Amino acid sequence: MTTTMRRRALLGSVLALGACAAVGPDPDALPTPAVPAGFQEGEGAATPAQTAFWSGYNDANLNRLIGQGLSQSFDIMAANERIRAAQADLAGTGVLASQVGGTTTAGRERAGGDGIAAAAANTANLSASLVFDLFGGARRAREGAAASLRSAQAQAQTVHLAWLAEVIAAYADARYYQQALALTRDTISTREGTLEVTRNSLSVGIATEYDLAQTEALLQTARADLPNYEAQFNAQVYRLSTLLNLQAAPLMAQMRRGSAPLRTPPGPGTGVPADLLRSRPDIRASQADYAAALAAVGVATADLLPAISLTGTVSDRGGATTWGFGPGLSLPVLNQGTLQAARSRRLSEARQAEIAWKSAIAAAVEDVQTAQSNLRRYRQRAATLDGAAASYDRAYTLARQNFEEGALALVDLLEADRSRAAARLAAAQARNAAAKEWAVLQIATGAGSR
Repeated sequence: MTTTMRRRALLGSVLALGACAAVGPDPDALPTPAVPAGFQEGEGAATPAQTAFWSGYNDANLNRLIGQGLSQSFDIMAANERIRAAQADLAGTGVLASQVGGTTTAGRERAGGDGIAAAAANTANLSASLVFDLFGGARRAREGAAASLRSAQAQAQTVHLAWLAEVIAAYADARYYQQALALTRDTISTREGTLEVTRNSLSVGIATEYDLAQTEALLQTARADLPNYEAQFNAQVYRLSTLLNLQAAPLMAQMRRGSAPLRTPPGPGTGVPADLLRSRPDIRASQADYAAALAAVGVATADLLPAISLTGTVSDRGGATTWGFGPGLSLPVLNQGTLQAARSRRLSEARQAEIAWKSAIAAAVEDVQTAQSNLRRYRQRAATLDGAAASYDRAYTLARQNFEEGALALVDLLEADRSRAAARLAAAQARNAAAKEWAVLQIATGAGSR
């Protein structure tokens, strides 16, 4: 057999070996995780993951702000850049590793030591090497890069949901503090009227200085609440400004024009825990991280095994061209201990990634069940406090009538006023908590991811 025939036979054998199955665990064959059959308080069908659920609030201002922020949020832009970085990593991987290089030199050299002038000499070298993926190490590296890309994409969706949660919470709180300001101003107006009546009563000897002092104190207390609510409103608008990457001044002017507080929409349905495996981006990110870790085990396993490469060189020296071509065999013998340790580390990292994946699933189920429980009870609390506020409104109206007719002491009127003001604020706060928790449940099921 000639040298050329032996080289062709060796090349055929190498290519056949390269077609063998990749070593290490298959990152595409992950186990099916165990999840509960249903949620503790589950109801109805799940909201589709792509739904713009915030439109359920029927608040045009909120919809517009979210639409603006989606394209200019710093958090979302950073997450998208991480996707591009992962895409670049994937593009840089392949089944076969190759390297091409060349050098060119120019100079003068002498033929001997007899003093003859040196002659010009130009040398050019071109070399190329091709490493065959005998045991699938490069294939596993590409699978790992693809899994890392999926993780980056899912993490971007997770950032998107976290951003939505913050925007909705800040917007809802801003509208609540606006309502608190309106209720407090109404209370101030009522107490100013009571103070005027008390002063008139004092002038004719019906009321006492003590009654006047109590009425003034109650009025000043309400006035003192205004700066606090204004500060809280401003803080939420500034938070929105940062989240949306908008200038604070025009946003403040827009928000000050006012809008109704968010109301809790009906629903939502939650489906079953198995739906979370598809709809929750944080779970999909953890699953992709696990797949990438398994692929890294395959790469480390392939590093323990022999590698075959084909190397060729072409040289031109002063017009004389030479070339060489042949296979090479690399045996990792002396560094087996280091490579074994590296593989053991990759195995441990894969186990950690599996644990993190399963933990993310358990946490997601907890998120949904907690949000379900909270939303149901926040709705109940809001309804009860609305009823209490209505009763206190009626009680105050009756107390005012009786006081003006002389059938009720001022101290009882002031107590009815204080109870009414507190009940109205408590009801508004409870409605706001329920409205925000509705969004929390939507996000816990993966709604709004993209």
